[in-house]
Amino acid sequence: MTGPSVLVTGAGGYLGSQLVAALAAGRIEVNRVVAADVREVPPERRLAGIEYAQADVRSPGLIKLFEQWQVDIVVHLASIVTPGKESNRQFEYSVDVQGTENVLVASTTTGVKKIIVSSSGAAYGYHADNPAWLTEDCPLRGNESFAYAHHKRLVEQMLARWRAEHPELQQVVFRIGTILGERVRNQITALFEKPVLIAIHGSDSPFVFVWDQDVVGCLLRAIGSDQTGIYNLAGDGVLTIHEIAAKLGKRCLELPPGLLRFGLRLLRAIGLTRYGPEQVDFLRYRPVLDNTRLKRDFGYLPQLSSAQVFDLYVRSRGHGA
Repeated sequence: MTGPSVLVTGAGGYLGSQLVAALAAGRIEVNRVVAADVREVPPERRLAGIEYAQADVRSPGLIKLFEQWQVDIVVHLASIVTPGKESNRQFEYSVDVQGTENVLVASTTTGVKKIIVSSSGAAYGYHADNPAWLTEDCPLRGNESFAYAHHKRLVEQMLARWRAEHPELQQVVFRIGTILGERVRNQITALFEKPVLIAIHGSDSPFVFVWDQDVVGCLLRAIGSDQTGIYNLAGDGVLTIHEIAAKLGKRCLELPPGLLRFGLRLLRAIGLTRYGPEQVDFLRYRPVLDNTRLKRDFGYLPQLSSAQVFDLYVRSRGHGA
């Protein structure tokens, strides 16, 4: 076989498993695919033609793994997107930030040619003065109050240093919007499963969505081409929280931001929720991603818009009309 030797971190996760399945199906030509994850994949779930490796991205043994498989391209997907109940900030930092640094060290040490990284629109942060549409040239201001957003910001700052110090390691960075699909479960979809959706007075709470298969398509293109660069990865258009509620056939309860902050502070204090008053900004100042560069420079046209992929999600859950 011809083509690169590809190693995927976080290969057992939602996105990683779909990418590995697409590679196993031969959607692009590669020499080898190594699916690496901290969790061991049971034999009955393993795909033909895929090499499986149990590996922690924080482990110093990563260098040996890269050497063993003569890795050309790393697709780095390992991160803590939806923390478990027993998770803590220190652990999440060790995986998200220190784990990425370890992957970069292993890549440059072993001669990896390209690294493809799943970043997030959250790296821009949740701020009142965010522009209506964020481009890749906007500053990264991931809020410290949100572990995921702050860690993605720190990772991107690290990647920028690596581009300057190690130009031999090519990079593709995708700042991904909220991923939806037929089987996706995350912090955002948990909001949509509530009997009543919460809206904040004075805010449309805009959401940009991206179909999981569009994310896989972009990852495949990044592997199979000589493309490099940083790209917002989102479907066209935006949906407000009121439009989302209408599509779900649910009521939207609009609350003043001060009241919602107070309520969240109280509920967290008595242990009824893990979320605090910072969630008001998470809902009120949603980052809206401009995907012009993805289409114009990277050459990928999302197959589904934000509205279309949300409709797919609604049908898959049996919601709405």
